Parts: sequence; C-alpha cells; structure tokens
Amino acid sequence: MAKKPKKLFAKFAERQCSRLSESNSWCSFSKTKGNPYGFSFCVNKMNFEKVFLVFRKKYKEVPLEIFGNNPYKTLVSTLMSSRTNDDTTVKAALRFFKKAPNINKLAKLEQKEIEKLIYPVGFYKTKARHIKKLAETIVKKYKGRIPPTREELIKLPGVGRKTANLVLNRAFGTPAIAVDTHVHRISNLLGWVKTKKPEETEKELEKILPKKYWKDINRLFVSIGRQYRSKKNLVKFLKENNLIQ
Repeated sequence: MAKKPKKLFAKFAERQCSRLSESNSWCSFSKTKGNPYGFSFCVNKMNFEKVFLVFRKKYKEVPLEIFGNNPYKTLVSTLMSSRTNDDTTVKAALRFFKKAPNINKLAKLEQKEIEKLIYPVGFYKTKARHIKKLAETIVKKYKGRIPPTREELIKLPGVGRKTANLVLNRAFGTPAIAVDTHVHRISNLLGWVKTKKPEETEKELEKILPKKYWKDINRLFVSIGRQYRSKKNLVKFLKENNLIQ
C-alpha cells in the first residue's frame, strides 16, 4: 500500500514539470539511484543565461587553453592533466612538446624518455605508458590524425569521457560537456543537478543545459573554480552575484 502514494506523487510531479516546461523552465524527470521514483526538478531558463554572463565577466584564461585548437597537443596535455595541477601540467607539456611536436615524433620516443619529460605530473609512469600506446595506435590505425569522434577517442589508451569531450570541444569545435571536479562541484552548488559523481553530472547537464552553452561550460567553470578554490569562497562569490540564495 505504501508504494501507491509514492507512484501517485511521482505522476503529479511529472505533470507539474510538464506544465513548467511549457513556461520558462527546463525540467528533468528520470529515475536514478538517489531518485527511484523519478521525482522532477526544474531549473529556470534565465538562470543559465545569468550564470554564464557573470562567469564570462569574471573569466581568466585556463592554462591548458594555450594549446588552442591543436588536436594532438590538446589530447596529450589533457591526458597529462588528470589529478595534476594545471600549472604543473602546462610546464611539463611545454617541455614535452619541444621534444615531440607532433604525433609521429611522439610515437618514436621510448616510454622511459616520456616519463622523464612529463615528470612531475601525477601518475607519470602510468600516463607515459598510455601516451606511448596512444601515439602508436593513432599512427597505425588513424594514419597520424587524431580521431574526431567521442566513440573513437575513448577507445584510445588512458582517454575517458572528460578528456574526449575536451578534445571535441577545444580542438574540433564539437559541442560536448566535459565534466571535471570544478564543473561537478559548481553545478551542484547552483542547484542545476544533485549528483555524486562527475559522470552523473554530465548526463544530467545534457538533459537540462541548452547546447549553446556546452562549449563554454568547462572553460568558464574551471576558471571560476580555480579563482575560488575553497567551498566557502566559492559559495560567497555565487551569493554575491545572486546566483544562489
């Protein structure tokens, strides 16, 4: 008997969300582990515009953006950056690209040499192994060209969805939501999502965030996250700009 009221409430919530979607809100209605009955939540459309407007005004360049739209350098530097400070990554990447300016030169390097070049990035030995195999795969399978699709990118050694989405965004201009710790944390603080893992955040943002914002969300949220590193300072910034209550 207890299940019936919950099901009725779920149907009511879905109807309410449906009505709001006809007005000025983006709505989500889906079943998840933390939301087994598919309860809805709605986000005001204007909040997206305001958040991105404020974040653009406060934007400071993210270090890894210096590699611009170069697919090779974007891919390798992003792979290096996992669990590593961006400033440390940039120094290592610049040193590395002097020795291996393109994928063909990289494929000829020994793993030990790659390790020395990318040190002290985190897990440098594991990353060196992945970078070596990645280069060999791209040269052999893709004739030295970085594949332009997520499906192909995530098949490369060491490449996950975040790295793939960043490469698609920065190097190929393909709209994709790259979720790292900054995007995950800020999206939750804004109340856009209620998730525990970045992978969950990506899926939820794809449901509610208009595509026109996909290409900028990572660079803007990372920039803000770097400027306000503690939760206290970040929350203060969001409140001062009337982005949260």
